Amino acid sequence: MSEWKETTLGKEVNLITGFPFKSSQYTNNLQDTRLLRGDNIVQGKLRWDGVKRWSSDDSTIDPIYQLREGDVVLAMDRPWIEAGLKFSVISRFDIPSLLVQRVACIRSGDRIKKDFLRYLIASKEFTQHILSVETGTAVPHISPSQIKEFSFKLPEVIEQQAIATVLSSLDDKIDLLHRQNKTLEAMAETLFRQWFIEEASEDWEEVPLGNFFEISSGKGLKKEQLVENGAYSVFGANGEIGRTNDFLFNEKLLFTGRVGTLGNIFIIDKEKIWLSDNTLVFRNVKYFYFVYFVLKTARLGDYNAGSTQPLIRQSDIKEIPINSPNGEILEKFEMLSIRMFEKIKTNKKQIKTLEKLRDNLLPKLMSGEVRVRF
Repeated sequence: MSEWKETTLGKEVNLITGFPFKSSQYTNNLQDTRLLRGDNIVQGKLRWDGVKRWSSDDSTIDPIYQLREGDVVLAMDRPWIEAGLKFSVISRFDIPSLLVQRVACIRSGDRIKKDFLRYLIASKEFTQHILSVETGTAVPHISPSQIKEFSFKLPEVIEQQAIATVLSSLDDKIDLLHRQNKTLEAMAETLFRQWFIEEASEDWEEVPLGNFFEISSGKGLKKEQLVENGAYSVFGANGEIGRTNDFLFNEKLLFTGRVGTLGNIFIIDKEKIWLSDNTLVFRNVKYFYFVYFVLKTARLGDYNAGSTQPLIRQSDIKEIPINSPNGEILEKFEMLSIRMFEKIKTNKKQIKTLEKLRDNLLPKLMSGEVRVRF
């Protein structure tokens, strides 16, 4: 096998920075082109909810800002979040979309394969480089020149492809399990809507939603309790926000955002976790999955009681009126849902195993410590 050559990212890729689109000209037309901003990038994926758009008829925008499948995008403002580096890979589902100012597009060149590039950017070494060069306190940021300075050893193209094949096979299995979980939950939600919305009976009793659970707020976590490799997850209104060695709960429960982001509903199935004071916690839930889908479909954002930022009160959730069917229907729905969500739970365990394997292999393959035969 050939020796790997020392090089820098700037020598091997095309780095494009976004166009300064004017916010006053954003559109709400769903047929218009999506704008990829830093807010749309989370660790390892894109989040298109709340996306801004630009007129698809605007022919003055240089085609260089049109993203392509396989491009790696990286936030240059606040490039780091608690869950990791804010980067993602553009898939065929993400185009057409346009690159906005303060987002970098890292596009593969002649000597580096795009499939290898995505794992290079995902490597611990690249993350450490970004953390070492970012500047600014209020708004940490990086520059294109700093991104280009990253140095690494580059294998020949054929070995790059072999490395990417090993890692992508694991990612493909992970993605398949994630998609299967989405399908299973969608099936359960379809059943919920059919039984309890479309086929609801006028004879059902109207009761407050609070009859089905106990509700409380999460608890704030001191800064020193946040540990990068902590044993337990810390969740906020938007999902996981860090790790800690302390935990608040170890039971089956639901939680949602109390302040900031409203309307996301999360299931925790007997895991040791910490829930921040930005969350509302539903414990001792009767007819667990029925309540889960009621909350998911309840448009909690409509109960916003905040003046300066979104806020939902425990009392407002408890008083939401629902039509409650008899226990036999609820029990039947619960049993069917349990089967589907147990499969989801099994898939999640397998996902964690595969992710751990991939994350252990990634640095060894990318550094050449482990070589792939080709």
